Amino acid sequence: MNIGDKVRLLHGNEEGVITKISGSKVEIEIEDGFRIPALKNEVVVISASERILFGEKEAEIPVISEKQQAVSSKDSGVFLSYIPLNDQAHAVYISNNSSKSYLVVVSEVFGSNSQTIVADTLLPSKSHKITEKNIRDFEEWPNLMVQLITINKKIEKTEPIVSKTYKFKASAFFKSKGVAPVLNKTGYVFNVTEQAKPLDIQSLNQELQTIQPKAAPSFPRPPKEVDLHIEKLTKDYDLMSNSEMLKLQLEVFEKNLNYAIAGGMDEISFIHGIGNGVLRKEIHRYLSQLPNIKYFKDTQKSPFGYGATLVRIS
Repeated sequence: MNIGDKVRLLHGNEEGVITKISGSKVEIEIEDGFRIPALKNEVVVISASERILFGEKEAEIPVISEKQQAVSSKDSGVFLSYIPLNDQAHAVYISNNSSKSYLVVVSEVFGSNSQTIVADTLLPSKSHKITEKNIRDFEEWPNLMVQLITINKKIEKTEPIVSKTYKFKASAFFKSKGVAPVLNKTGYVFNVTEQAKPLDIQSLNQELQTIQPKAAPSFPRPPKEVDLHIEKLTKDYDLMSNSEMLKLQLEVFEKNLNYAIAGGMDEISFIHGIGNGVLRKEIHRYLSQLPNIKYFKDTQKSPFGYGATLVRIS
């Protein structure tokens, strides 16, 4: 399971792309850029064979020979390409698949500041390597600004300056797989010179009238008090070892905590009992590592004694 994998929640209908992995947890970006936390054991990677079996064919990547690299109307332009070097590192290129020459400036943007990493002339059918990026740090990639000025070597129509800034969402980035023009390599490809289509307001209004509102993603809302006593979780506890019982209790704890966070709950209590204190210690250790927990503490003596933990969610 890696960043960029398309996955499905086992206990829901949501599908999305993994954007972050942290220990036993992952963050998934579903449609419209909405992100949800989940446990690794609650998601499954959607394989290519499954997509084909259920009718969603994986995009076919054409193999292009050198003779076929001539400029065509479909693939003409300047392209930004992320070409995998291995399962993590990607080389970033700017490629000119047109008959024009350009002055190109590529900068990494940090708020109101920027750092220019390429400033050069980009000739037809040529490419420049800009930098390398690690897919593991996808969330920390700075915005990338690409600026192009057309070089007219004779009297021609003055083309507007192209300036685009890219801040990728995982769901869009990993869907852009294709063959990079000029480079003739498979990667994630973006047409910098592609013009946005003019907005047809009348057609858009007609389309909106026929579309039913899409239901917002919903998550099971756990009770405010979750009882982790093993007899409450399974009828077969007498057949389980101590480690198996502890594993089940922690899985139920993590699942309900994630649902509480995703559902916007302010607080939740976990009843773990006193016993030998192992479950309480594991719960407190886990909570101490989470950034979105305001605080946690043993609850008041009544009604749970000191066998429960109150979690305040930030």
